[in-house]
Amino acid sequence: MLDALAGNETLWWSVAAVSVLTFLGSLVLVPWLVVRIPRDYFVHEERRKPLCAHCHPLVRLCLLAAKNLVGGVLLVAGILMLVLPGQGLITMLIALMLIDFPGKFHVERWVVEREPVFRAINWLRQRSGRPPLALSDD
Repeated sequence: MLDALAGNETLWWSVAAVSVLTFLGSLVLVPWLVVRIPRDYFVHEERRKPLCAHCHPLVRLCLLAAKNLVGGVLLVAGILMLVLPGQGLITMLIALMLIDFPGKFHVERWVVEREPVFRAINWLRQRSGRPPLALSDD
């Protein structure tokens, strides 16, 4: 199997291209997304209505399937990038943000409550003139 991988130059170039695109995308996309998180997103347990709540159920199902498919592909790519060149952890975090699964909000909140992550998010928000994230009603 390793011989097949070693001899497949197209596969290696594809993985390298995805790595570079993910890295560059993360430099732009992560700050852009972080400053758009509503200030009170983590305060309330109840979730907001989906963006396409008014759409036909079939359209919602197709959009949900597409979003989860993209998230799944990014998750696999992120896992591969743990041993190959690229931003594996960032890619996996973006994938987890896209994929819908039970308990997702609690995982997101747990990650944001880590002091280094919380400081980094609020630093990005401050640089963009946005108020810091709130983790409680205080």
